[in-house]
Amino acid sequence: MANHPYYMQQALQQARLAWGLSKPNPAVGCVLVRDGVLVGQGHTQEVGSAHAEVMALRQAGIKAQGATAYVTLEPCSHYGRTPPCSQGLIDADVETVVYGCEDPNPLVAGQGLQQLKDAGIKVLGPVLAAECAALNPGFMHAMASGQPYVFSKLASSLDGRTAMASGESQWITGAAARAQVHLLRAQSCALITGIGSILADDPSMTCRQPELQMAGVGSELWPRIKQPLRVILDSQLRSPLSAKIFQLSGPVLLVTCVADVSLHQPYMDLGAEVAVVPAQAGKVDLTATIAMLGERGCQQIMLEAGAGLNASFLQAGLLHGLKLFMAPKLLGAGGKPLLAQHIEQLQDAWQLAFSQVESVGEDLLLSLDLS
Repeated sequence: MANHPYYMQQALQQARLAWGLSKPNPAVGCVLVRDGVLVGQGHTQEVGSAHAEVMALRQAGIKAQGATAYVTLEPCSHYGRTPPCSQGLIDADVETVVYGCEDPNPLVAGQGLQQLKDAGIKVLGPVLAAECAALNPGFMHAMASGQPYVFSKLASSLDGRTAMASGESQWITGAAARAQVHLLRAQSCALITGIGSILADDPSMTCRQPELQMAGVGSELWPRIKQPLRVILDSQLRSPLSAKIFQLSGPVLLVTCVADVSLHQPYMDLGAEVAVVPAQAGKVDLTATIAMLGERGCQQIMLEAGAGLNASFLQAGLLHGLKLFMAPKLLGAGGKPLLAQHIEQLQDAWQLAFSQVESVGEDLLLSLDLS
């Protein structure tokens, strides 16, 4: 078979259609090629529905026989909510399977590939492994480590300011960057903000249709995008009942240190869930909160918060990466910094590594990993 990277790119395009749709399952794409002709393609559907391979096989029908399947993630080999995709490929009598990256899920982890080989199917790969793994950072991290992948979304000027001294911040970055934020929200299982942001900005923290459209999400997928769980860290229950976040559709979890159930009820009457975690230095215990979200199946968690909470997550060692949207603006020394943290010596500075730098409209998106 000729151009494996080319067809894997087609599978990657399919996988991106599952962003915001398949979580907590990984977004996977599959294309079937026979005699140089694409005969089937598909991506992961909602939880409990068909996986990418099944969608592609359905479209190909009998033409799947003797075809080459390009799959961004190793086909699953276990029974979950759906039958194993490895068996589906075997039953369809495909000739070759080209995979993007291996599945770190202990229930799969090479077993899907081995099952295909045992059935006489030629298996090739990995192909474009880094790109395929990057589709699902939360899933890949959670399956490998047992912990959620937590990253912070930040927006700043070129000189690292997030707002003017007055608090004015709308808008530092452009419309294209803001649209990408909505796509990041759609990809994430949960979003975390703090009571300070609720009181200062009254955010909605939803994925909205116009921004998703600008980010390239097709209209056929808008109604199916799953709103992420919006999490408010509010140790003393100071969130106003009139806050936008309680008025809009989508799940809300209020995390507090207040154990009095009678004080929870007004928020529950608005449809929010309330969870009590231990206090740490008078604030919500961040480690306990992330552990709780992990137990709820949240694999990818995005922090959308102010300088104080970002610094707290960083100091607690709970951040795995940053997504920093940087605008070509200079706000000056009076502006508010990215992190409310004083570092006296260079040797104590936080060291990060760039994983990707890309243009988003007039802004830059800097993706960084914490080393």
